[in-house]
Amino acid sequence: MKKKLSGYLKAKKKYLKYIRSQETVGEKFINIDEQFNNFYIPLIKIIHNDHIKFKQTRIIGLSGPQGSGKSTIAEILKILLQEIYNLKVVIFSIDDFYKSLREREKMSKKISSLFLTRGVPGSHDTKILRRCLLNLKKRKFKKFLIPKFDKSIDDRRKKKYWIRIKKKPDIAIFEGWCIGAKPQSNNSLIKPLNELERKKDKKLIWRRTVNNELKNNYKKIFKMIDFLIFIKIPNFKYIYKWRSLQEKKLRKSSKGKKIMSNLNIKEFIMHYERVTKYMLKTLNKTSNLLINLNKEHCFKSIKLN
Repeated sequence: MKKKLSGYLKAKKKYLKYIRSQETVGEKFINIDEQFNNFYIPLIKIIHNDHIKFKQTRIIGLSGPQGSGKSTIAEILKILLQEIYNLKVVIFSIDDFYKSLREREKMSKKISSLFLTRGVPGSHDTKILRRCLLNLKKRKFKKFLIPKFDKSIDDRRKKKYWIRIKKKPDIAIFEGWCIGAKPQSNNSLIKPLNELERKKDKKLIWRRTVNNELKNNYKKIFKMIDFLIFIKIPNFKYIYKWRSLQEKKLRKSSKGKKIMSNLNIKEFIMHYERVTKYMLKTLNKTSNLLINLNKEHCFKSIKLN
């Protein structure tokens, strides 16, 4: 009992330290204790119980729109699972599996110019991603590498900077904006959702390619997820507001590298709009666990499906 209490107190201390490290000037986290006690603790208990039940590496999918806080939530879950339950946890993002800039340049010339912008299904290297997930699921574990993508240069980093997974983890948190996304019907693709689709995808080539990727390559990958958590935002308009905060943090740590302007962010989000809006309609029912966020960017409720 004393050991568990000690782990709890240590976890709370690390949680608070991490939260402070993520704050920016004028943007402070609120209801920190309430979020810890009422949401994070029950959430890690669910993940821990799931791990005990199956007694093997569990791949936890953490999905949610841009700016919903996936990376922050993933780091907090890792801290708490390690400190309180003594579990080995690794985190990796679907963003790190983007195709290289050169590969996307080829796609932009061969298929659609819109594939030059990273993000949508089709812009990830699904072969490497599938291989990584298979490595995590193997009973006989072998060391492997997870790629790293540098958003400030819009390209994959050299292999020497990739993450080396040396030991078999108990929990692998796989986070990303489109994880678990479902394809739409072909008819629903016809009407453009925004200016980007109207002007730059008049023949529906980009939309159809993205949708076909979800039907095929991404469906195979998402099937390998053992437990899917979806973060639901109050409204699509919050993506711009919260994505802008992400850019502020990136600006703070990028040391002068290329950062998106507000206009860039608005156009960038248009690439994600169709898939995101469909996810907000469907994943609240098909995910294993739903996290509802409020307008203050805090947990409002968690619900097991």
